[in-house]
Amino acid sequence: MCKVCWSMVVVLLMITTGLAYKFIVQGDVIEINENRLAIRLNEGERTLVLSEMRVFLQSVQQITQSIAEDDMAAVVSAARSSGRSAQAEVPGSLVGKLPLPFKKLGFDTHAKFDELALDAEQLGDRDHALTQLSVLLQNCVSCHATFRFSLETEKSD
Repeated sequence: MCKVCWSMVVVLLMITTGLAYKFIVQGDVIEINENRLAIRLNEGERTLVLSEMRVFLQSVQQITQSIAEDDMAAVVSAARSSGRSAQAEVPGSLVGKLPLPFKKLGFDTHAKFDELALDAEQLGDRDHALTQLSVLLQNCVSCHATFRFSLETEKSD
């Protein structure tokens, strides 16, 4: 009897490990010709992620303009609008489709916006803020070089 119980535990652990790998690490991706990964999403999920990226871009524009105008209070405000507190409530079904490297970049990008806001508020140093913005933008470049989105209904290349 104990052998059957342990066998069931092992099987359940294997299934759980496989599901965790699929939903936490791998996501729903396919390799495409451009040496990038296509993250397969439905239309609503794709719209949600792309709208968050547009907010990032708006924040970057506002931060850049505010640095040029030496308005550090506006830098703080723009950076905070894309920080961790601004993360949309992402449905679990979407999180499971995102590969771990994409999730890490997303979380790190939100954190970098928060760091920029905090330092701009505490230090008021335009050059430091510009350096932080440059580092933050490396996340954006890396993400766009590595990933793209495709609809679940599209066929792979």
